[in-house]
Amino acid sequence: MKKLHFIVIIASVFLLQACVYKLVTVPAKIAYKTTKGLVKGTVAVGKAIIPGDSNDEDQNSKK
Repeated sequence: MKKLHFIVIIASVFLLQACVYKLVTVPAKIAYKTTKGLVKGTVAVGKAIIPGDSNDEDQNSKK
């Protein structure tokens, strides 16, 4: 009877590992995608606000 309890405990540990993996990785993936989108948006806004792109085009056409 003790062997059966041991086998059940070991099996439940392996099954719970998959649940813990999902609980850890899903929020991490969501946070990564959200942060990636925010960084891309910030870079786009920074490029739009910071002057200098029009000057670079004028310098290239003069050469």
